[in-house]
Amino acid sequence: MPVNGILGKKIGMTQLFDDKGDVRPVTVLQAGPCVVTQLKTALADGYDAAQIGLVEFVKDSRLTKAMKGHFEKNNLPPVKFIKEVAVVDGEGEDGSVKVGDKVLVDLFEGAKFVDVSGTSKGRGFAGVVKRHKFGGGPAAHGHMFQVQGSIGASSYPSRVFPGTRMSGHMGDVAKTVRNLRVLGIDREENLLVVEGAVPGAKNGYLMITKAKKPPRERRGFSGEGAAINPLKASKRAAKGK
Repeated sequence: MPVNGILGKKIGMTQLFDDKGDVRPVTVLQAGPCVVTQLKTALADGYDAAQIGLVEFVKDSRLTKAMKGHFEKNNLPPVKFIKEVAVVDGEGEDGSVKVGDKVLVDLFEGAKFVDVSGTSKGRGFAGVVKRHKFGGGPAAHGHMFQVQGSIGASSYPSRVFPGTRMSGHMGDVAKTVRNLRVLGIDREENLLVVEGAVPGAKNGYLMITKAKKPPRERRGFSGEGAAINPLKASKRAAKGK
């Protein structure tokens, strides 16, 4: 598939056991099905991309007239969640990507790592201990433990510097977790199992893309052999001479 990502939802977390018997925390994601709703070209828009939407039931009352016309123009099913994803190697120019094409979870067949973007859980108004992991004050009688204390502004400079860590709104921001290892793909149910946690709550919308900068596998990490220590190897070679 010439697109680089897919839209989905967070189903929940569970755990799996690997071949060594170690437990691994995993997140189950619903990856698609999606449909290409629009193409962006360098000639018309200045860049190449594909606009895709997650196919799910949505009431007509939830769609604006502009969105209804956008879908009816190409005889597409109504979708609620729409994002743009990159077109791999500019393959959209030669007609390999067309409006109405399906984007399924088999996009990640053979991929080892993915990047997942979503909106983190909203925590409301939080103090500095919870928001910025401050140590707090003395937890004794007569003291207020979760208070940030002095912020260092007296007669000079008589103001608070921008960016000072203080209490305030926590969470409900865009987050991206990179290089999550793919542990399983279910084509029939459009499920993707990744190792680790992803942003957001259950049933939260996500964008899943192929890893932009996947980590390099260490020598011997995949089980093909033990990792080589270059210092010990040079000493053994010197003794052999």
